[in-house]
Amino acid sequence: MARVVSLIPSATEIVCALDCEDQLVGRSHECDFPMSVRSLPVCTRPKFNPEGTSREIDQRVKALLAEAVSVYQIAQDQLKKLSPQVILTQAQCEVCGVSLHDVEQAIGGLMGNVPRLVSLSPIRLEDVWADINQVAVALGVEDNGRTLVQNLRTRMEIIAKTATAETIHPTVGCIEWLDPLMASANWMPELVTLAGGRNVFGLAGEHAPWINWEMLQEHDPDILLLLPCGFSIARTRDEMSSLTGKPGWADLKAVKSNQVYFTDGNQYFNRSGPRLVDSLEILAEILYPSRFQFGHEGQGWVRWENED
Repeated sequence: MARVVSLIPSATEIVCALDCEDQLVGRSHECDFPMSVRSLPVCTRPKFNPEGTSREIDQRVKALLAEAVSVYQIAQDQLKKLSPQVILTQAQCEVCGVSLHDVEQAIGGLMGNVPRLVSLSPIRLEDVWADINQVAVALGVEDNGRTLVQNLRTRMEIIAKTATAETIHPTVGCIEWLDPLMASANWMPELVTLAGGRNVFGLAGEHAPWINWEMLQEHDPDILLLLPCGFSIARTRDEMSSLTGKPGWADLKAVKSNQVYFTDGNQYFNRSGPRLVDSLEILAEILYPSRFQFGHEGQGWVRWENED
């Protein structure tokens, strides 16, 4: 058994799905699933105030990045105390979690045996499966990794077979940040396609693109999914005025047909781990409610209701 510190939520979930939770000795400040990992020592913290509006958070993060300052800080003393043999991190996004560079600097100051650094950088679903296998190899449970990936693939294939056979495939707009507007990309277009929808913003395997209000009006998707990165459903609901206050909001096709949905972007869609399959289930429930009932409504997603 290895002593493992995970510095990103998706990696923490992967470790647990591989039946290796007992190897975890530390986590990031954002690792919160499964609930049992919350008792682990925390090894990171944000350098910005994560409270406030979407606009305020965006400005704080961009100010740090403009100064070439890392967005997160690693507790080097905590790492030294935990003496990990394996550290799981990411090299995909400086805003999503502690960067690979930060971790390399932190472990450079550790005395004794240098831990093995496993860096994940998923941009498509295939990369997620590869990351699971990479973590499994690092933890010495290769068979568990292969079994887990096969099970996840099979669950997705079963959903896709039914969803893509439907005769009507609605257009879907996935919004990853509310103010300023950002659409989803990376693996999200793949999930939309597997769920039987037609993605209108962002390309599979590319970073999430900034969009403007006029673009949203122009594409006018049949279904609008709001899944801000790091936000719960409740927090997204609190931010809705940044959209509902826009001129022409009431004229959007999704608004008029009552097809605007809040989804838990923090727990599901933006975590590149095993629960991307649950994310696909959520999409399938929303797109084809008569075909799919996985029980996610009310927790993983809710329909937006105009309170005016």
